[in-house]
Amino acid sequence: MISLEEAYVIVTSDLPLTNCEQIDFNLANGRVLAEDIFSDMDMPPFDKSAVDGYACRRADIGSPMQLLEVIAAGKIPSKKIVKACCSKIMTGAMLPEGADCVVMVEQTIEMDSVVTVTDLKTKNNIASKAEDIKKGEKVLSKGTLIKPQHIAVLASVGAVLPLVYKKVRVCVFSTGDELVEPEIIPDLSQIRNSNGSQLVSQAERMSVSVTYGGILPDDEEITSAKLVEALKTHDVLVFSGGISMGDFDYIPRILDELGIKIMIRSIAVQPGKPTVFGRSGDKFVFALPGNPVSSFNIFEILAKPFLYRLMGCAWSPLKIKLPLADDFFRKGTARQGFVPAVITDEGSVKQLVYNGSAHINALSAANALFEIPLGISSIQKGELVDVRLI
Repeated sequence: MISLEEAYVIVTSDLPLTNCEQIDFNLANGRVLAEDIFSDMDMPPFDKSAVDGYACRRADIGSPMQLLEVIAAGKIPSKKIVKACCSKIMTGAMLPEGADCVVMVEQTIEMDSVVTVTDLKTKNNIASKAEDIKKGEKVLSKGTLIKPQHIAVLASVGAVLPLVYKKVRVCVFSTGDELVEPEIIPDLSQIRNSNGSQLVSQAERMSVSVTYGGILPDDEEITSAKLVEALKTHDVLVFSGGISMGDFDYIPRILDELGIKIMIRSIAVQPGKPTVFGRSGDKFVFALPGNPVSSFNIFEILAKPFLYRLMGCAWSPLKIKLPLADDFFRKGTARQGFVPAVITDEGSVKQLVYNGSAHINALSAANALFEIPLGISSIQKGELVDVRLI
């Protein structure tokens, strides 16, 4: 059994990157940039008004000014601002030559094309050319996980066909004869397969290419054949169950027989100890625990950063420190704990009712996991804990 820190290093080190492709920037949400993006123009491209108001010379705002024209956004001014003159201007419109400030409409009175300023302490209210971005300036870096705000940046600099890393191809399996698919009513000795759907959904949120491979039976020969076939067309296999110490837990032996080097066999994490990670060249296998909370946790903690790195993104989770809402106690201290929790309106983190790693409903209301370090059996109310948002 190795520590989580050791496991993290193993799954995030010496990884190949997927190939690259150019795509429509409107389809790039959730993808990872494979190139730096530079601006093809100054932004703003000209001096522009930051408010609706009157463009004028600051030296003239103490006296009545003659109105020359109205400048709409997207139009080029036709009049130069000279002494005792001004032009009405809309937000975002190009500043006319000769103006050095814009007085807000609220600070003026206009009557018979004569404008009087009522508040002489007005700001300049001008967005200067290139004050946001200069032509040729880098606006997004290679390795950026593209979000909606990055889509806006791509649009603003005309990067309509960005180069991104291709999606990792992932195949998700569940294991065990006790499982049936969700649409089937289980017999007395069976349960519905929730892990398969959960893991597919977790992977889809990352914008990877996901295939559901179904339920692997407790049959070594069939399971081996299915894994061999899946490895032909996928980069990563992710499955749950079949890796503990039971008579039908074939997966580690099958991986050995297929020439997949097992680099992790168990981790000092609670829940999530029976986790297997293996590699053969550019092919990878992540075998997660069978209990749904365990499989969810390990996917979030280890599989997610691993998959993102294959796509060129050095992703790390958002973690904050918050006070614990209630006293916490546990018996075993040999593993690092991750407890389903919710962040309260008061800014503390509260443990949800949690009966163990098979308790699926404990996750349904959770928006966070709080961490319990190795060797710690109790944490008092109000103490700060590390909280991972999920």
